[in-house]
Amino acid sequence: MRQYLKSIVELNDNPKSRIFAYVIQGLILVSIISFSYETVPDLEPNTRKLLRIIEIFCVVVFTLEYILRIYCSNNKRKFIFSFFGIIDFLAILPFYLALGVDLRSLRALRFLRLFRIFKLMRYNRALAHFSRAINRAKEEILLFLFVTLILIYFSAVGIYYFENTAQPNHFSSIFDSLWWAIITLTTVGYGDVYPITVGGKVFTFFILMIGLGIVAIPTGIISSALTKSVDSKEED
Repeated sequence: MRQYLKSIVELNDNPKSRIFAYVIQGLILVSIISFSYETVPDLEPNTRKLLRIIEIFCVVVFTLEYILRIYCSNNKRKFIFSFFGIIDFLAILPFYLALGVDLRSLRALRFLRLFRIFKLMRYNRALAHFSRAINRAKEEILLFLFVTLILIYFSAVGIYYFENTAQPNHFSSIFDSLWWAIITLTTVGYGDVYPITVGGKVFTFFILMIGLGIVAIPTGIISSALTKSVDSKEED
């Protein structure tokens, strides 16, 4: 029985597996459209009721899918903490957290429903390559994120000491300076907060140069991992 369910749930080259995959993909798209349509103001009560029914139906199916995948997995713990296992869990989590609770107090959690779109990665070859690339480069990406956080904090501390006296409203603390550090290191530069002292401007120049490198690093890591993922797939 377990092997039979596994042949359907996991993506295989058989009619039942393809039908299952198409049904799940269709429900993902329906759920995303429903989620987007809920944000339309002044919806009729009947429309909201219909959207709620659609949401419940989708969550029930996604929950059954999640349970079946755990049941069919050879290593259940590995699946639960895998990329797709976490995505499947996050896709249904907001619904169950909101049961019996005023949704207004959990409004931010509803955003997690957007994770359902990542479920499509399981059924798309190009997206699957991307998923494998992320998995291959996860250590490098984590190292990059760690170094980036250190640089952001260093930048916030530096600009605070340069600009605090001149602009106490914008750089009143290191925590306030973190906003400037983030938009500068990511080279977004909204222009709402900027240095006016000579020291602050010179410091910003060097931070911007570092920021250009920070933007390029993850691109190189992921593109390299993508190339390896595609090459290894072709060899198989």
